Amino acid sequence: MDRIEIAGLQLSRRKLLGIGLGTLSAGALAACSSSPSLPASSGSASAGAGGSSGSVIDLAAYDAVLSKGAVADASLVDGNEWAKAIKARGSINRGGTDTSSLFSLRDPATGKVAGFDAGMSQLLAKYITGQPKENLSQVTVDTRETLLQNQSVDLVIATYSITPARQQKVDFAGPYYESKSAILVKTTNTTINSVDDLAGKNVATQAASTGVALLQKYAPKANVQTFDDNPKCLAAVQQGRVDAYVIDQSILLSDVAKNKDVKIVGDPFGNADPYGIGLHKGSDALAFVNAWLKVMEGDGSWAALWKATVGQVVKTDPPKPPAIAS
Repeated sequence: MDRIEIAGLQLSRRKLLGIGLGTLSAGALAACSSSPSLPASSGSASAGAGGSSGSVIDLAAYDAVLSKGAVADASLVDGNEWAKAIKARGSINRGGTDTSSLFSLRDPATGKVAGFDAGMSQLLAKYITGQPKENLSQVTVDTRETLLQNQSVDLVIATYSITPARQQKVDFAGPYYESKSAILVKTTNTTINSVDDLAGKNVATQAASTGVALLQKYAPKANVQTFDDNPKCLAAVQQGRVDAYVIDQSILLSDVAKNKDVKIVGDPFGNADPYGIGLHKGSDALAFVNAWLKVMEGDGSWAALWKATVGQVVKTDPPKPPAIAS
């Protein structure tokens, strides 16, 4: 069976496609207040590959995807209250992150954000307003629902797993991607090779994420330590404060792409995690965004965006997206 090398990691093509790879987004950084400021970030990445510090995205291809993005008929937008408000503003307010090398990374020199999640938001902004402009507000796993409930953001795109508990508070468009979970350790670690090896080990995961319940089920004897976000979990592994980090493999692949001192071990495990676009509960946004997802999948934008971002690390054909509203 063909194998693919990702920053020194050997994975089978079947495993990569089977897990869907998720959205490779890092967990967010700072908590947001009920009325956060929304620093502007252009919908366009800087021209040329390698323009962002730590980025592995093909930024020229990324910009090309945005330039070809569909624009909705004015009557369609004007007939939807959620979309009409975004059009009047001229940009979309996204809850997300800017620390993932593949899915939402801010170029410190230009302030521009690029990646798969960022591109989804920017393409939706273009569909509504005619321009791929977004304003990014940092979220954590603890603040996503709050920011949607008080309408500080229009949507959240940040490897946001769809769960029944969350669906009580917010609506989810999609899913637009899926991912199983995996284990990240230091490259020098030879004692952890599977989920069974986590027993008795100090294992990090993100607080309030699905990783907590996952470890309780698959590694009940692990000593679980929770951190606010992906950078803190990663740092805990790199500094030796924990032995391993368990979260969606999509997130860990992004970490491995940027850091030579960590690796993913063992097979992905757990159920496939469906990622959705978080929306205001009960608004007319859900039907609009689901219809747009079908448009971008149908016109090739989804696959082209994947190739420019995730596909720069995973050298395969784009996987089939999960069924929308399944």
